[in-house]
Amino acid sequence: MIQIKGQNITSFSDAYFFGYGSLVNRATHVFAEAHPAQLRGWRRVWRHTEMRPVAFLTALPDPESTIDGLIAAVPGADWPALDLREAAYARVPAHDQVTHPLPHRPEIAVYSIPEGRHGTPSTAHPILLSYIDVVVQGYLREFGPEGVARFFDTTHGWDAPVLDDRARPRYPRHQTLSAAERVLSDEHLARLDVRVIRDMA
Repeated sequence: MIQIKGQNITSFSDAYFFGYGSLVNRATHVFAEAHPAQLRGWRRVWRHTEMRPVAFLTALPDPESTIDGLIAAVPGADWPALDLREAAYARVPAHDQVTHPLPHRPEIAVYSIPEGRHGTPSTAHPILLSYIDVVVQGYLREFGPEGVARFFDTTHGWDAPVLDDRARPRYPRHQTLSAAERVLSDEHLARLDVRVIRDMA
């Protein structure tokens, strides 16, 4: 039994992973125990692999970068099950690089596509606008407008094309956005001069 600020805590989860994309939007998952956090020494990059038809986010080592995200407890500390879900990625220990509000020091990992297993997005493998919208909505709720700006500024690969699929979202965990949230995504894409292409499907 552990007591913190007058509360008796029977146990802590000792296994967490750091999410830096869609996981930040709590509407996309059922990880109830999730907390805002920062990861030092990594940056986000838009990439694609042969395992998926469209681009998605990965994290790459960068000693000059710090990114916002959420840490979430691994259900039952079952790393193999989570590894299966994140099959395109490798699990990398990161507990010494994460700043978080937890009163203990759990094991924390970040999922990253191994070097040599990913390529640059292209018209054939674009970034989905419905995916960006989900991530923006999550960062807005967790970190406010400044957090959304930091997401765009600490993510590399915006020279890749973005497919406007809002009319028929292809991202499987797409969410309904308010008009203000859509405008926020659009304003940052315009600020970075990102090329947006129409979905002709």
